[in-house]
Amino acid sequence: MTIPPSGEYVQSLARGLSVIRAFSAESPSMTLADIARATGLTRATARRFLLTLEELGYVRADERAYSLTPRVLELGFSYLSSLSLTEVAQPHLEQLSRAVGESTSASVLDGADIVYIARVPTRRIMTVNITIGTRFPAHATSMGRVLLGNLSADELDHFLTRFHAESLTPRTITTRDALLEELGHVREQGWAMVDQELEFGLRSLAAPVRRAGQVVAAINVSTVAGGSSVAHTKDRLLPELLKASTGITSDLSHY
Repeated sequence: MTIPPSGEYVQSLARGLSVIRAFSAESPSMTLADIARATGLTRATARRFLLTLEELGYVRADERAYSLTPRVLELGFSYLSSLSLTEVAQPHLEQLSRAVGESTSASVLDGADIVYIARVPTRRIMTVNITIGTRFPAHATSMGRVLLGNLSADELDHFLTRFHAESLTPRTITTRDALLEELGHVREQGWAMVDQELEFGLRSLAAPVRRAGQVVAAINVSTVAGGSSVAHTKDRLLPELLKASTGITSDLSHY
């Protein structure tokens, strides 16, 4: 979802951030040509941003390739630190993972995407490697639906007026009416299940995490869809998932 820039939009800052975001787990080291191609910038412009980031300590150069330095973690540290969310959620996610024998995660909503802020993997069940900072379309994920379902009416209307989703699998909800109906169910029951809408073979359940009565994050459990029925997955995973979300919410009340 692309939002037109306002009159206060600083294009140079946006371009500099796009250079940082070009790096990923799949592309930790990139040449100037790679970065220019990934960002849509000219080589000369990309080079200026890279030299600036290198001078500031966020990027290092090694012969012809560039890579991020650990200093980029400073950019997100203040946010995560102020939440105390990752630190609080992690032990609960670990306990949940041990209890059900599946991967667990926590995420927050950022525009039309969820962003992973904590994770306990047990096995790789997706074609992509999920790490802290991984983003997925909110509409096609269990955590995204929990977070969308708990938006205010105005916030949800803002999201839906700009909603345009591609079909990730034949099961993916892609219409506003269908998504709105599903979010109503999620809000009413207090949890979400997504069955093979993000990727074939993947099923997940998610529940909200609250602070001061407001939903600030979601946690989930992911499993292989082919191993059991939807009903069996719910019966096996939901009680422990809700127990973990309640525990995190309780702990956050002390911060």
